[in-house]
Parts: sequence; C-alpha cells; structure tokens
Amino acid sequence: DILKELLTAMEMPIYEIDGYEADDILGTFAKIASEKSLECLLVTGDRDALQLIDDNVNVLITKKGISDIHRFDADEVKKEYGLSPAQIVDLKALMGDSSDNIPGVPRVGEKTGTKLLKEYQTLEGVYENIDNMKKSRVRDNLIKYKDQAIMSRELATIIKTVPIDIDISECYFA
Repeated sequence: DILKELLTAMEMPIYEIDGYEADDILGTFAKIASEKSLECLLVTGDRDALQLIDDNVNVLITKKGISDIHRFDADEVKKEYGLSPAQIVDLKALMGDSSDNIPGVPRVGEKTGTKLLKEYQTLEGVYENIDNMKKSRVRDNLIKYKDQAIMSRELATIIKTVPIDIDISECYFA
C-alpha cells in the first residue's frame, strides 16, 4: 500500500487493530490526548470526527485533497450546525448517513434533525417528548423507526476505548 510506504518513510507510526475502524483508533487517541490536556488536531475528511471535539481536540476537515481545509472547534460546530459536538452523533442517528450505512429515520434530514435536537437536545429527549409533538409524518416515522434510530446512534458513535498500546509521544509532530 502506497500510503503505508509513505508514512513509514516519514517515520510516522501506523496503528491498526482487528475489529476496529480507523475512526475508533482516532477517537481513542483523541481521548487519551485530551485526558492528558494535550492539544490534539485530527486531520480527516470524515465529519464523523466532529463528535470528538472538546476543549483539547480540534478537527481539520479536508474538502478537496489537502488544499481546502476547514478547522472545527466547538464554536465552529455550533456556527456550522447550530449544535454541540456531542449532538453530532444524535444528528447522525436521526438523519442517517448512506456513506457509513447508517439508516437513520426516513423523512428526517439534516434540517429536521437539527431542529429536533435544538428543541429536545438529545435523541433521548426527542423520544421523551414524542407525545407532545404535533402529528406529522416525521413524528410517525420517529415512532415507527425508534429502534432503527437507536441502532443508528450506536453505529454513528466513535469508540474511544480501543485496547491499544500507544506511546502518545510518538504522535507529536512539530
């Protein structure tokens, strides 16, 4: 693999663990760095990583290769989506993501999902208030596809506890 050869030539460590996705390893690294109060900058094209943002973790989203990038911290997530980083998982649970095979709830897109989360804060909050919502196709689908929404949340959640032996100092770059 050309990328592995390039990273090896640059003496950059490569981490892989069977049964875990790259996002999960990134999530674990971010958690470790954050717990040590280290500044962590994740570079990825995957917006799923926005859920990892906290006071110590920022995300650079690559748009066109590496020539067009967007830096996200919690304020930028709020500006772009009107949500906190922690709410990104619930947004994915509601709207789904075909690129990650996350089904979500039919008829709930980004706009509707964001509106629901602004009003009810979490996926649990949406379902705790379902009886207070006016009757609509969206409400009917939220009820009908509740199990799918909960499963979608699980699928969208990046694991931050990968059993990996890491020397975080190997990940410092100047």
